[in-house]
Amino acid sequence: MKHFVVGTAGHIDHGKTTLVKALTGIDCDRLKEEKERGITIDLGFAFFDLPSGRRAGIVDVPGHEKFIKNMLAGVGGIDLVLWIVAADEGIMPQSAEHLAILSILQVERGVVVITKKDLVEPEWLELVMLDVKERVQGTFLADAPIIPVSALTGEGLPELAAQIDRLADGTTLRDHAAAMRLPIDRVFSVQGFGTVVTGTLHSGVVTVGDTLEIFPGQLMARVRGVGVHGQKVNAAVAGQRTAINLAGVQVEQLRRGDVLATPKYLSPSLMLDVRLTLLSDAEKILGNRERMRLYTGAAEVLCRVVLLDQEALAPGDSALAQLRLEEPLAVMAGDRFVLRTYSPMSTIGGGSIIDPLPIKRKRFKERGLAELWVLEKGGTEEVIVQVLRKTKNEMLTREELLRTVYREDKAEALEKLLAADAVHNLRVDDVEYLVDALTLQAIEKKVSEELASYHRRFPLRSGIAREELRSKVMPGAHNRLFASLLLLLQGSTGHQGGARHVAGKDFKVEFVGKWAQRRSLVLELLAAALFSPPSTEELAIRVSLSLEDLKELQDALAERGEIIKVAEGAYFHALALRRAKVLLLEFFQKEEELSLAAFRTMIDSSRKYALLLLEYFDQHKLTVRSGETRRRHSAFDSAFLS
Repeated sequence: MKHFVVGTAGHIDHGKTTLVKALTGIDCDRLKEEKERGITIDLGFAFFDLPSGRRAGIVDVPGHEKFIKNMLAGVGGIDLVLWIVAADEGIMPQSAEHLAILSILQVERGVVVITKKDLVEPEWLELVMLDVKERVQGTFLADAPIIPVSALTGEGLPELAAQIDRLADGTTLRDHAAAMRLPIDRVFSVQGFGTVVTGTLHSGVVTVGDTLEIFPGQLMARVRGVGVHGQKVNAAVAGQRTAINLAGVQVEQLRRGDVLATPKYLSPSLMLDVRLTLLSDAEKILGNRERMRLYTGAAEVLCRVVLLDQEALAPGDSALAQLRLEEPLAVMAGDRFVLRTYSPMSTIGGGSIIDPLPIKRKRFKERGLAELWVLEKGGTEEVIVQVLRKTKNEMLTREELLRTVYREDKAEALEKLLAADAVHNLRVDDVEYLVDALTLQAIEKKVSEELASYHRRFPLRSGIAREELRSKVMPGAHNRLFASLLLLLQGSTGHQGGARHVAGKDFKVEFVGKWAQRRSLVLELLAAALFSPPSTEELAIRVSLSLEDLKELQDALAERGEIIKVAEGAYFHALALRRAKVLLLEFFQKEEELSLAAFRTMIDSSRKYALLLLEYFDQHKLTVRSGETRRRHSAFDSAFLS
């Protein structure tokens, strides 16, 4: 069944709330102040059954200019509107402003309702209807039915209900299969139940027991209960006015404008790339970096408008812009927004969000403007590639991409790109990651360049650590993903990849020039010193190398097994280690315990080097310490042969 929400709009005291009560029997003015003052201040909610048997939700909005922000919090989720004009007053300022807001938000369907029919003569009513018909020309209500009603006598109400029923057939069906998203328009506490939030379910399904995330604060909560039209249900679907009882969060942690959604479905942002259009009757030209009030979903946030392709924006004109927000928002591409001036407040324009997670853009930059043009106007395949290129330092998953791209045919377009090798995929731990072909080529080039540069700087090292290469090439990718990416690239780059290090194609450590001479000299000196090798500083002087270069040479020789690193700064010739192992074998064939003093005498060395060697043998399971002595390790035989 198609679910939909009807909203009211119009000037204060034109009978919106009275009409809703006449249709539904529900008084939407729930606040004490509303009762005392006789005006609607905040959003009200009701429901009623249509002639077809379908049940429609209703959002009743305030008409006073001081409460426009409350009105904006309610109309973002409506499917069709009742634009209400009182017969005794005709079109008034908020009638026009509400109509402008509805047009900006791209509400597509509605009924023009002339209320208080019983207060005027037929001739006057006809004049009002003619005036209204002229006023809605050029708007989405141009061909809408105009129905005079009287909430007092009930005249016209059956016809109005029938028109709502008919128009509901043409409303766009919301996506039940998508992730769940609900902009919160009310937060309160119910004794015995705790925190409750309400809103129009924009997409997906919410079920009792679900774990959801609240944005932009990124709080987690569990669904304890779900209500639709005042009744408890196990689940609510997209298009329904929904009340959700949440466990795990307090009322004080939430506010109107937050969004309840599937975990990780959204990402908070302090910038939005948008297409902004000023109303043709806007009261001023919009200059660059002006401070404005942004309304989207049920949220209100202050922002600065950075015009990207124009110096200033005149009434009726359109521009690409970046909104720099003073508080984070969690929105999606395609969401609509309204802008109002900071002070005095008036609606000036609005538009659609192109990129909810942009980089900070500079004005009049052709490349940036071209990117935005693709995201806004390009084909779906172009948009997918553009989104993937924008996130080149981190690879998006299939799920992340599909929720980022606001196009109905995105899944089909992605499959075409994969089939054409314009996009490539990697699967890691049952998660599918995506990268476009151009970005993959850039990564391939970067890998080759980094490897070549590393080998030039460190010719004696077998390769760069894979983690270091990841940080230089693709810092946003986790280790397992980067390892899979290197495996994908190996056929084209020809690099040599190990578990820890990566080297260029055909690279191998070669001792040439000064390194050949120094290698021979280091090996000669360590072989001669046997168990009393010179210190690092002494060795550097004797072979005429800096300490840094000597360490490079020592590490290279150690990797080849020609010398052994026993401890930091302590290297022995491999022959010395083999000789020490033989001495240990001979000793343990006769004795059970070996003291440090005995071992020092055995190798004819200093206490320092004797201790370093014994600790090395402990680590490599030749010996095991027992108090102040060593015993033969149970794994001695296998360790001896290694």
